[in-house]
Amino acid sequence: MPLLPSGNGRDKAVVDFSLYLITDRRQTMGRSLVSVVRQALDGGVRAVQLREKDLTGRELFILAEELRRITREYGARLLINDRLDIALAVDADGVHLGAASLPVSAARSMLGLGPHGLIGYSAHGMNEAAQAAADGADFVTFGPVFFTPSKAAYGEPLGVDLLHSASMALAIPVFALGGVKLENISEVMAAKAHGIALISAVIAAADPKLEAASLLQTIEQHAINP
Repeated sequence: MPLLPSGNGRDKAVVDFSLYLITDRRQTMGRSLVSVVRQALDGGVRAVQLREKDLTGRELFILAEELRRITREYGARLLINDRLDIALAVDADGVHLGAASLPVSAARSMLGLGPHGLIGYSAHGMNEAAQAAADGADFVTFGPVFFTPSKAAYGEPLGVDLLHSASMALAIPVFALGGVKLENISEVMAAKAHGIALISAVIAAADPKLEAASLLQTIEQHAINP
């Protein structure tokens, strides 16, 4: 299958991570989100999406500032879900968008992102993923691949066959999202995904550092030995 082109003919930012951690402070088992994210960074996570949609702008800014500080300590990327203003205010590495967000091209223009700035996009089907790539997204999260309660509103799981089709068709990295755990990473990587995106497997883990390290080790094993 020929690769579907990425958009605008610009040089694409380098997506140099395989585990994309998405936050949800409601799943931290009473621990502070910043503490959990730091443990995940200790375990090797190098890309974090701050996704706390119910916070006020002020609350989100304060949290984003804290996460920007610790991600810089670890040389990790910080992306902000949807809120371009917060991303600008804390000098984040980019934003993560979806169907209800500003168009990718408008977001890139408003943020003044240079060649290294990242825009991720949440795609829930092949057409949406292809459009995001054509519009200039740097990578997509694709899912839900497996069933997960947090993504039940998006319909039936897409499955690994469709994940494989997207991974082979798009000229940008595809991250599997939705129900991805240690026990099914081999399926995801066999489908040629660039990596995985997840929330609860790390955020809700008893030991986020250990879980992140185990996930990364498994991703690397299956990327080398598909």
